[in-house]
Amino acid sequence: MAITSREIVQQSLAFASPPRIPHAMGGGFPSDFRGVGRKPAPNRKQQPWTERDGYWNMIDEWGNEWRRLEDITKGEVHKGAIEEGWELLETYAWPDVDRADLYEDAAVRVEEFHREGYYVQGGVGMSFDIARYMRRMEIFLADCAAEPDRVQALLDRIADLLERQVHRFADIGVDGISSGEDWGTQDRLLMSPAMFRRLFKPVYTRVVGAAKSRGLSFRLHSCGYVRDIIPDWIETGIDILQFDQPELHQIDHLSEHFGGKVHFECPVDIQTTLQTRDHAIIETAAREYIDKLAAPFGGGFIAGYYGSNPALGLDPEYQETAAKTYIEHGENPWR
Repeated sequence: MAITSREIVQQSLAFASPPRIPHAMGGGFPSDFRGVGRKPAPNRKQQPWTERDGYWNMIDEWGNEWRRLEDITKGEVHKGAIEEGWELLETYAWPDVDRADLYEDAAVRVEEFHREGYYVQGGVGMSFDIARYMRRMEIFLADCAAEPDRVQALLDRIADLLERQVHRFADIGVDGISSGEDWGTQDRLLMSPAMFRRLFKPVYTRVVGAAKSRGLSFRLHSCGYVRDIIPDWIETGIDILQFDQPELHQIDHLSEHFGGKVHFECPVDIQTTLQTRDHAIIETAAREYIDKLAAPFGGGFIAGYYGSNPALGLDPEYQETAAKTYIEHGENPWR
């Protein structure tokens, strides 16, 4: 019997040299992964993206109002649910996510995807994003420095909800958990590594630990320069780090320090190499990622694809070159 996508991923995560690297691509290219999510919390009223006079707005499950200028980008929080004062937490209605009925449709999809041979991940949020949205970015960063006790209490409450979601997803049979939040600018973290370790690493330890206690893998997306906390993420048990700018961290550095310890899921770097629009350079980079991050370790690299070519200002042909190289060069690359 032919090996399934699910088995490819499982073998790679175990650094057991599967027949090829795993694929997590879009744009008509293959993916070994499928994702499921729960229904929205019934006690929170959401508003979908709606076009206003010159902008779009949306209200999310946590009660935050978002705005954006067009219908391509993610946008940003315009007004956080509790930005006007910590006292609003006293009457805040937390999303009721610990209900089996919210996961029933996802359970059906998990069964379908498993029959089709896919590796299935359940999607959850993460603490920094949720908290900074509730307070709004600039306010929350000041909170972390000036009121760490209040921040810690907020993060503990968020971690409670995230842990419950992880267990609900485990109950319906997913293979892993997928999450994400952006921690870096182009050249540094949004806070000191020490502050991350004091306030946020304990949340990762709890949430990733919940996944591990149920036999699930854990995938985390993050943008920007995050090299300083990659060891911390690995210590908490994270299996997959999804980076759209892997060259920001230097491929040789990732290989030397983290090869064989974690998987990197990446498109060819979206801000440097893809922007050259040079097919030969793009192909060389795709080969390098596999040769340095996966080939020596029996696993360690997952072929990625950035979801919006228009947001990159690129024609699809450039990611097509990367994807085709990943497929061809990712066949039995182990040495």
